[in-house]
Parts: sequence; C-alpha cells; structure tokens
Amino acid sequence: MKKLLIATDCFLPRWDGIARFLNEVIPALSEHYEIKVLAPAFHGKFEGYIDVEVVRFPVSRIMVADYPLPRPSYNEIKKHVLEADIVWTQTIGPVGAMAIIAARRNKKKLVAYTHSIEWELFPRSLQTLKPIKWLIHKSASYITKHLYKKCNMLLVPSSSIAEILERKGIHTPKKIVHLGTNTKMFSPPESKKKAKEKIGIEPDKLVIGFAGRIGLEKDLVTLYRAFGRIHRRHDAALLIAGQDLGGATDRFKANPNVIIKGATNNIVPYLQAMDIYVLPSLTETSSLSTMEAMSCQLAVVSTPVGYVKDYIKEGFNGMFFQKRNAHELAKKLDMLLGDSITRKRLGENARRTIIDKFSWDKTIEELRDVFDRL
Repeated sequence: MKKLLIATDCFLPRWDGIARFLNEVIPALSEHYEIKVLAPAFHGKFEGYIDVEVVRFPVSRIMVADYPLPRPSYNEIKKHVLEADIVWTQTIGPVGAMAIIAARRNKKKLVAYTHSIEWELFPRSLQTLKPIKWLIHKSASYITKHLYKKCNMLLVPSSSIAEILERKGIHTPKKIVHLGTNTKMFSPPESKKKAKEKIGIEPDKLVIGFAGRIGLEKDLVTLYRAFGRIHRRHDAALLIAGQDLGGATDRFKANPNVIIKGATNNIVPYLQAMDIYVLPSLTETSSLSTMEAMSCQLAVVSTPVGYVKDYIKEGFNGMFFQKRNAHELAKKLDMLLGDSITRKRLGENARRTIIDKFSWDKTIEELRDVFDRL
C-alpha cells in the first residue's frame, strides 16, 4: 500500500473541526493506505486508530488565543516525510508548515487541505489592537501564500474558497472536496423532549444552541446578546457545547438560562436537544458543526460566511443574519421560537440538503481519487 503521511496542528484529543474531519476520514482511508499522523501532544485521552501510527510533538506553554503552540522537530518531520509516498497537510502551523517545507525540499508529492482562510481566522481569534491585527493579517497572508505555492495540489471545500485563494495569487492546482457528515450518527431524535431530559434540560423548554470549538472569532457574544433580548418571552435556554480554552464564555456562566457544556467526544446528544442552531461566526470555510446540526434536522440561523452562504438557502433550509448584528439575530430567533411549523420545515429541508449533497462516502471517494492520481 502507498504510504500517506498526514501532518496537522489540530488533532484529538483537542476537538475542533479539523480534528473531527480527520476522525472521520482516517479510519476509512486506512483501508487503502498505510497512514502515519504527525500531530501535537495535546493533553487528554486519545484511544487511537487500528493500524495507524500517530507521532506526537510536545506543546509549549505559549498560548495563541486558545491554542497551545506545538514544538515539533524539523529533523524528525523530515525523517517521516522521506518515508512517505504522499504528504497531506491540514494546517500551516508549526507541524504543517515544517511538513510542507520538508516535502518540497525532498520532492515528495504534497497535498494541502484548506480548512480555513488563515489570514482571516488568525487575527479574528486574537484580542489585540487593530494595528497589530493588521500586521498579523499581512504576515499570515504572506506565509500562507508562500507555503501553498509549494504544494502539488490544494484541496478546498468549495469553489468560493478556491476563488479567494486565486485572488491572493495562489495558483496551485485546486480540487473541490466537500466536507461530509455522518447522517446516520447525526440524526434527529425520536423524541425531542427525551433528548432534552437526557442532558438535564426541562423537556418543555425551547433550546437555542451552538456547538464546536469556542474562540473569539465564533463571536458568541452576539449570540448571547440576542438571547438576552428574547428568552423571557419564550421560556428558552441557551446551550453552548464545546471546548473553551480562552474564556470566551466566562461572562455567560452566571446566567441561569445559559447551559455550558465542555469538550465532549460525542456532540450528538447536545445537538438533538436543540430546537435552533446558531452560527454567529465572523469567519468560516464550510463549518462542519453547522452541517452536523442540519443533519440533526435543526433550524439553522447563521452569518453569511464561507461556503455556508452557498449551502444554506434563506427561508428554505435556514436563515441568515449579518455579522455582529444581535438585533437582527434576536428578530430571527423570536420568530422561529414562536413558529414551530417554520422550525420544522427548515429543519426537514436542512437534513435533506445534507443527505443529498454532503456524505462522508463521497468525501472519501474524492480524496482517494486525488491521492491515486498523484
């Protein structure tokens, strides 16, 4: 079997969109390739995969937003790159960047998946002055462009992301590989009331929710402000499920109507307990968590970011509000909380969208096609 080396700065047991993506595709790809993963040694329990070697690098005490910087060894990365047939990177952090450089220097086939627009994500995830954010934006843009130009192929989740990269002068060949969703796992509950009781929420309470890695760029403050305007009229609760290492939700904890769950290996019970899912993000590419919410048949209200603005159709399978506009979000939530028929229709159309267009089987087929052609 061909040897596939996956290099990533985001991996289990630290849960985020990239970690969940890899958690789905690695077991399936390991049936066709000999896989080795290079990743940081994040704190927590990780059970591993059958026949997949994971090489870990220590993490430092230096935090960038909610992320502890890894301290990889270039010589060790180079050793594993030399053994591989194909190098597939997921990030341009220390691990991903070193793998790209080592693969290019040693003429290995090199593929990168663009999970995020780094020059948008990085500055928005930091709480700092605007001039410093501008400098970070410029630096991240330069580094991203420099590294992606070294690749043989860029995998992108949508044509809109490909266009953004082209406009930045990144003319590396690109292939669209949509993210997928496990629609059997992420499915609506048999009973919404029982789903709420299962995680300790009153069965008759309406639940607005968010799930995923929690950072400043997710802008949960706007969601919290909108919730504060409408929850009393509807006896509603706000459920936030995900890992918050940067304290973005600290200000919400004193509110008895806000339920905050930490990192979890199984987000499904929390999605199934929600009535409405909100994505208030300032930047995204595909937003796997939103796709999973749609697969659970939830009415979704989102900012028009990344590929999300393409697969959500206003009034058909979801709704939009403008970034940082708590007033507009509150109006949409107020309407949906008071209209169970519209919630149901949006949710049913949302699940149908995911089943028809975004399956993991198709994602795996597209990835194998890329690797086999290389």
